[in-house]
Amino acid sequence: MCLNRLWAPWRIGYVIGERTPGCIFCDKPAAGDDAEELVLHRGQCCFVLMNAYPYNNGHLLVAPYAHKADLLALSPAEATELVALGRLAERVLRGCMSPDGFNIGMNIGRVSGAGIDDHLHLHVVPRWNGDTNFMPVLDDTRVVPQSLRECYALLAPQFAELAKEDASCIAPPA
Repeated sequence: MCLNRLWAPWRIGYVIGERTPGCIFCDKPAAGDDAEELVLHRGQCCFVLMNAYPYNNGHLLVAPYAHKADLLALSPAEATELVALGRLAERVLRGCMSPDGFNIGMNIGRVSGAGIDDHLHLHVVPRWNGDTNFMPVLDDTRVVPQSLRECYALLAPQFAELAKEDASCIAPPA
């Protein structure tokens, strides 16, 4: 039998870290330090942040500021901005990372696979031809080739630039 190793020291905080009460989708935008909290863009009703434990490099999340569990609870403005920011996330990722495709969607409710089932969020996951290589197929392991901080430094300026150009991105609050 072969011993397989995947060096991912940044995950130890998740594995042994203290579980803090609260909701990441409420707490992260309220913390006030967007770079530290990996918040890439703020709109009026919703925001974009990086997934700290991504399925793939560049895995982003779009969530309303309001703690709501499903689409039916969103106001028309929240629903519109959620989609607008999902579109912005796709545009930024296309420009910065040139993916071959995307998985974009939501898991609503625990039974659907939602890791955080009481605060609705949209996943925007870039995909590349061949990103399902031997690691996930044979060993149920994904390799994310870029650190979160490097990815944030790549994406944040593009969010700022495109949000200035595109009124459909909904301007951040004054």
